[in-house]
Amino acid sequence: MGKTRFSKGTRSLMALGALVSLAGIIGLTGRAFNLRDLAPSHPVEMPGPALAAQVFAPEDHGRATALVRRETTLRRRETLSGLLDRLEIERSEARGALAELVDAGFLDPRRVLPGLGVSAHLDAAGLNALSIDMGPGRRLMSKRMPDGGYQPIELMARLERVPVVVSGTIETSLYDAARALGAGDQQVVDFAQVFAYDVDFQREVHPGDRFEIVYETFMDERGQQIRRGDVQFAALQGRAVDKSFYRFTTPDDGVTDYFQANGDSATRFLMKTPINGARLSSSFGRRRHPISGYTRLHKGTDFAAPTGTPILAAGHGVVERASRYGGYGHYVRIRHVNGYKTAYAHMSRYGPGIRSGKRVRQGDIIGYVGSTGASTGPHLHYEVYVHGKPVNAMRLKLPTGRKLTMAEDMFAAFQQVRDHIDTVRAAGAPLPSPQSASASQAPAPASADRSPAP
Repeated sequence: MGKTRFSKGTRSLMALGALVSLAGIIGLTGRAFNLRDLAPSHPVEMPGPALAAQVFAPEDHGRATALVRRETTLRRRETLSGLLDRLEIERSEARGALAELVDAGFLDPRRVLPGLGVSAHLDAAGLNALSIDMGPGRRLMSKRMPDGGYQPIELMARLERVPVVVSGTIETSLYDAARALGAGDQQVVDFAQVFAYDVDFQREVHPGDRFEIVYETFMDERGQQIRRGDVQFAALQGRAVDKSFYRFTTPDDGVTDYFQANGDSATRFLMKTPINGARLSSSFGRRRHPISGYTRLHKGTDFAAPTGTPILAAGHGVVERASRYGGYGHYVRIRHVNGYKTAYAHMSRYGPGIRSGKRVRQGDIIGYVGSTGASTGPHLHYEVYVHGKPVNAMRLKLPTGRKLTMAEDMFAAFQQVRDHIDTVRAAGAPLPSPQSASASQAPAPASADRSPAP
C-alpha cells in the first residue's frame, strides 16, 4: 500500500482525538516568559498530521473496539521481529505490519537503535495496530484495515522555533554552569567550538567569567520542547577573552559561521587546539625528555586525553604524510597555505580516508589519540611550522577569517540577523551581574545591547 491520504472523515476523527488530548493539557501549560513572538514567523512545517506528540488510540482510525495494549523497548542486538515475538504477536501479522512501514519508506529495520519504543494494540481478531515511537515529534503506525491488510501511517509534529537565552557566571566549569541553566550537551559543545580559536578552555576559563548563549528550541503544538537546535549567539567575558559572536550563513556560498558584531569571522586560519576536552600537559620550549633523559627543544604542545579522542585538522590543507614516523608513532602532517604546516603525533589510528595527498578541511577528523612511538601515555603531540621553523602554537598570532564588511550587501544582511538576535537577547536579560544567573524565555523586547556585559 502507498502512503496515507486521509479522507475528511478520518481527519475529523484524528482532530477530535487531538482536541480531547489537548483539553486536559491546556489548563496545566503556562506561557510565561515565551519568546515565540520574537521567533521567525514561519513554523517548521513537517509533512503529515500534526499529532506525533499526542496521545491517541488506534481505534481513532476506524471502528472503536476493545483493545489490549502491549509495549516494550528494543534491546541491544535485537531485531524488530524478535521484539514482536516477545510481545507474542502472530508472526504473519507482525511481518505484514512491519513490511508496510518498510515498503512505504518510513522505516529501515537496519538502522533502529536500542531503546526504540514499540506498542502493539490487539483485539479479538489479532494485531489491530502497531505503533513505533521514532523519536521526538515522529511516530509510525501500521493499522489493520477492513480487508485484513495494514495501512502505514507517519505522524509528524508541526514544530515551531523558539529562541532561549541562557546566561550566567562560571563557578566550576562552563559545562556545569550552562547545563544547570537548561542548555544541552550539544549547545555547550557548539559554544566551545565557537571560541576554539580564542580560548583554551582547560587553562583560560576561570571562576567569575561570564557567558551567554542564545539557542533555538523546537516546540510542538502543546508547548512542549521536542528538541534543542543551533546556537545563535555566544558571548564570553573573562580574563582571557571578551567577545561575542552571531550565527550567520553567507548567501554567496551558503557557509554558516559565527561573526562578531563588526562582521569579523570567529574562524581563524588555524585552530588553537585541534582537540576537544583535552588537558594541556606539556608546553612548547626546552625540557628534559621523559624517556631519553636529554634536555632539548620540545617542538610542540602536548594535550593529554583518553585513547580514541578525535583529533581535528587545525586548518584547510593537504595531507603530506600519514604513516609511522620514528618516535612520533602514527603521525600526520598537513601542508597549509602561506608556508604553514601542522603535525600530529602518537595517534592510535588514522581518521577515515586519511592518506598522503588527501585534501582536508578545518575540523575534519584526521586521527585518534593514542600512545604510539616514544610516548609515556595517551596524548596528542601537536606541532606548527612556519616556513620550516617550529613555533609555539599557543602564542601564534593567526590571520582572521572572512570580513563581511568587504561586501556591503552581505554586511547589511548580517546586520538584520544580528539586530534580531539582539532583540531576543534584550528580552531574555543577557549576562546578569556576577551575583545572579538566569535561564529565561521573556515576553517583551527591550532595547538591544550588543556588548557581552550589562
